Amino acid sequence: MNKLRWGLIGCGDISRKRVAPAFAELATCELVAVNRARVELAKSFALEFGASRWYADWRELIADKEIDAVYIATPVYLHAEQTIAAAEAGKHVLCEKPLAMNVAECDRMIAACRANGVQFGVAYYRHFYPVVQRAKAIIASGEIGKPVVAQINAFERFNPQPGEDRHWLLEKSKAGGGPMMDFGCHRIEVLMNLFGGIRRTKSLIGRALFDREVEDTSVASFEFASGLQAALTVTHAALESQDTLNIFGSEGSLHIPVLNRGELRVKTAAGERIEQHSPHANIHLPLIEDFALAVLENREPKVGGAIGREVARIEEDVYKK
Repeated sequence: MNKLRWGLIGCGDISRKRVAPAFAELATCELVAVNRARVELAKSFALEFGASRWYADWRELIADKEIDAVYIATPVYLHAEQTIAAAEAGKHVLCEKPLAMNVAECDRMIAACRANGVQFGVAYYRHFYPVVQRAKAIIASGEIGKPVVAQINAFERFNPQPGEDRHWLLEKSKAGGGPMMDFGCHRIEVLMNLFGGIRRTKSLIGRALFDREVEDTSVASFEFASGLQAALTVTHAALESQDTLNIFGSEGSLHIPVLNRGELRVKTAAGERIEQHSPHANIHLPLIEDFALAVLENREPKVGGAIGREVARIEEDVYKK
């Protein structure tokens, strides 16, 4: 096999803007079939992105013998059922984040993939951001000394109305939680990538502005095995958008004003410099490329199910508080 043949379950915004274009750009990938409940939309998506088949029922897609792997881009409450069924059909699985509603579901998904000998990955694409990799290298070099404090703000005004496409993100039974579950999970993965394991979690979960099933604002604090303390603040309620990461060490600091853009400010006693480490124009592409190569090379993907499970464990701790 020199090319991975994909089936895409779910044809929403992420699939249209990032996933399907990545398949088209990568020489290691081919989009064979797509799924969406409204078959006319599945057909138009397939024709737009060069897939030869479309299915209204995702079960028919995973039964397709010409598909090697599936990308699951559906609401989180469907991830476990679809992943397990795909694994049992012999398909490799790359699943959107968060991996599942809880750790128990993650365990079932991981076990199914292992039992059926298929690779399993989760779409924490910030793992591949050059600015995160550069920050990790600077920390390892000792330039800013021992990291002691990290702070992340992730603010996105978001209040969809009933009937709108993304309203499910405000339904607890489908999303599991609010912004901490939806995009806070990405930042938890970034923190663990940079600093290792989290040994203690505290949190505040609330509704600062909107009356809804899930929180609109949350603050979580984490203590890492190294002793570093981190604070993660997420909200749907603030007007101003933020996507910051600040790391303070004993001998200096790192500042990323907008994580998705890649500017890095390094401050030490020797002075200050600004570096630029922009992400790929399609921020999903490096993740999909690594997963395809993992299958073709018979190795584990860099962002596997175990990472997804650990983020889910931390999320469970956050929501217990």
